[in-house]
Amino acid sequence: MTKLSDTQAIILGAAAQREDRIALPLPDSLRGGAATKVVGAMLSKGFLEEVDADLRKGEPMWRETGDGHGVTLVATNAGLAAIGIEPEDANPAPAGATVAPIEEPAPDTPIEPKAAPKTRTPREGTKQATLIAMLRAPEGATLDEIVAATGWLPHTARGAISGALKKKLGLKIISDKVDGRGRVYAIRD
Repeated sequence: MTKLSDTQAIILGAAAQREDRIALPLPDSLRGGAATKVVGAMLSKGFLEEVDADLRKGEPMWRETGDGHGVTLVATNAGLAAIGIEPEDANPAPAGATVAPIEEPAPDTPIEPKAAPKTRTPREGTKQATLIAMLRAPEGATLDEIVAATGWLPHTARGAISGALKKKLGLKIISDKVDGRGRVYAIRD
């Protein structure tokens, strides 16, 4: 099963419950640039498709095409499959829209499994490696110590801790206030 964000799963789940599979309206919490980014990612993955909106039938419009027409968003068979739903019909689009059929491999074609994603490991001798070594030390490191060792500004050091170390490398970072030192960051596995 494809890994979806919570927002993507909500959008596809709502579309699956509608007979015409229209993915609009989007959740109220999703607006502006965030909505454009989420929908753009879903369009590129083939989970959603833009089709001509029939405004006379009151279909919601995602965007105007510039020629006085609008398009709406429709969940595709791939989108339904991503949330574990087997599509009931082969045509997910409203009447009048054209949808390209999904090609499936021949029955005798071997399906090769996708390679597992590579785990990220920092290169030796980099500022990131220095930061990791400092945080793995039993006493940890303060922000001032990290700034002095790497030459980064404080906001860059905090960003590296939360972005590169926590999110990308998946390291468990703890922080505690220590008398006489201030806030101390450390990696604890």
